[in-house]
Amino acid sequence: MTSSSRPTTTPASRPSPADVGGTIARTVIVPAMVVWSVIVGLGFIVKAIDPAVDPAVNEALAAARTPAWDQITAVLSGIATTEVLSATCAVVVLVLWAITREWWYAIVPAVSLATQTAIFLTSSLVVGRERPEVEQLDHSPPTSSFPSGHTGASTAFYLALAVCASRLRSTALRWTAWVLCALVPIAVAFARVYRGMHHPTDVLGGFAVGIACAWIASRYLARVTHLVGSAPVRA
Repeated sequence: MTSSSRPTTTPASRPSPADVGGTIARTVIVPAMVVWSVIVGLGFIVKAIDPAVDPAVNEALAAARTPAWDQITAVLSGIATTEVLSATCAVVVLVLWAITREWWYAIVPAVSLATQTAIFLTSSLVVGRERPEVEQLDHSPPTSSFPSGHTGASTAFYLALAVCASRLRSTALRWTAWVLCALVPIAVAFARVYRGMHHPTDVLGGFAVGIACAWIASRYLARVTHLVGSAPVRA
């Protein structure tokens, strides 16, 4: 995006906070409740089945650890912590707002991340799955193992960022952004399993939550864009 971008809407066509709040209520809350129900159901199924692939993968990765990969995965795991992602999201929202002058568009990553956080915190407490029985290289948070919060949060945030990147005029930049936004959550998921913090099925659950939340955020954006009644600004 470039600083030369100009909003195409007139002040009269800009949605009010009440308009945006109503749109969020209609497009986020009910779908989020459905996602929560599905992920909790899947969590109980995973706990009951206890897939044999989980300990096999965890033990294989634990046995293959090296100092170099320990450091690399520490960074990858660290970029998906609540503190780092929250700060990153705040910066991104402010930058998007400054560039587009459209605060309702700028909050798309925040909508996705906040939805994921609400689903993850409550569903993980209900499911209550134990973490892998290997040495854990990170501090274990009070939440349970399913779904992976780091994976879900990074997926929700970066895929929502990919939605925002659709406004990039340059095809090369747009595709570069999309690829990077897809790769980061995958790298985070690998790091969490490598470091013994999650089972493979936990990160799959995290992917599911994150993808669903990014989709919910994209629905919000589509509705609010329709409300504004203008085509998106392409930068």
